[in-house]
Amino acid sequence: MLEKETIKFEKTVVVGIVTQHQNEEKLNEYLDELEFLTFTAGGEVVKRFSQKMERPNPKTFLGTGKMDEIHHYVKEHNINTVIFDDELSPSQQKNITKILNCKVLDRTNLILDIFAQRAETSYARTQVELAQCQYLLPRLSGMWTHLERQKGGIGMRGPGETEIETDRRIVRDRIALLKDKIKVIDKQMSVQRSNRGAMVRVALVGYTNVGKSTLMNVISKSEVFVENKLFATLDTTVRKVVIKNLPFLLSDTVGFIRKLPTQLVESFKSTLDEVREADLLLHVVDISHPDFEDHIDSVNQILADIKSADKPTIMVFNKIDSYKHLTIDADDLITEKTTKHYTLEEWKDTWMSRIGKDRALFISALNKENFEEFREKVYEAVREIHITRFPYNKFLYPDYKEAPEDKND
Repeated sequence: MLEKETIKFEKTVVVGIVTQHQNEEKLNEYLDELEFLTFTAGGEVVKRFSQKMERPNPKTFLGTGKMDEIHHYVKEHNINTVIFDDELSPSQQKNITKILNCKVLDRTNLILDIFAQRAETSYARTQVELAQCQYLLPRLSGMWTHLERQKGGIGMRGPGETEIETDRRIVRDRIALLKDKIKVIDKQMSVQRSNRGAMVRVALVGYTNVGKSTLMNVISKSEVFVENKLFATLDTTVRKVVIKNLPFLLSDTVGFIRKLPTQLVESFKSTLDEVREADLLLHVVDISHPDFEDHIDSVNQILADIKSADKPTIMVFNKIDSYKHLTIDADDLITEKTTKHYTLEEWKDTWMSRIGKDRALFISALNKENFEEFREKVYEAVREIHITRFPYNKFLYPDYKEAPEDKND
């Protein structure tokens, strides 16, 4: 008889601050996301700590009283890891570790750890290792006690190199080596992209865990890995897709997230090149998530950073089957109506109506709800790009309703 496998989760505590730029509601949203990130990485959040501050303490991020409270809790409940929602400076991380006497991570470190777990191909592993080395370099001094400076005295004078400098040099050499390796792979991938010919390229973009890979599987009839965890997809998957008789290339890209580490944006440059070189973007949004508007802003910000914000885009509001709105009782005269009380029909009359009828879709990839409408809108958008590129092919690809079905459909 097979033994039941038990997964042991690390006991963790998450910490955030309320500032003039981040109110309590916003902090709770971030901590919810941090909790999901922790679960994805293999941790179990047992408590949250927060503090109101004008700005983070440059030495310990939090005030001394709050640090003592966390230290007492960590010691009493045998906590393995403390995770901060914001990026800690090397000196803050060193000081906090000294006070709490346990593993201290920040959001960036946690995301890098998930990426390291999820990297399947040698290219993804190289990209993640580069990001980790760039993150690690300024933090070497606080990482291990054996890296403290060599003591002076008899026999210790003169030239020589401290151990920390040796380690820094090793990491710098490793970064240079990884950058060279990535350059070689970038060249190979750009050759691959150029070999795909003049087919229209469509890229799925969006926040992490919005259902891009599920949608990819449904459209392309392929089997891309899907899981209800953050960053299930790291490697770009490209598939040839045919809707009716119109072929195009569809790529599934890595999901974005708020406060995405800059090291990752840099090291995942060629994964994002798929987005840069796409002719059409399908911006997938999880409409069932309470903060989906923030997610849209975060994705648009990253698209602007990689100079892809002006591409033709169709907004695909996914997971309509899971959408639930708050209700107000008829006799409740106190509760004020907010966007959290909007039905899907009410949402469609907001800023979503300004996107345009042809540029907004409401679907459920899981249940294939409104899927025919989705196919039609994508077909028409791809056809428009295709006949601009090849005007003589106009008669080959008629309007969606008149187009013949593909034999494999």
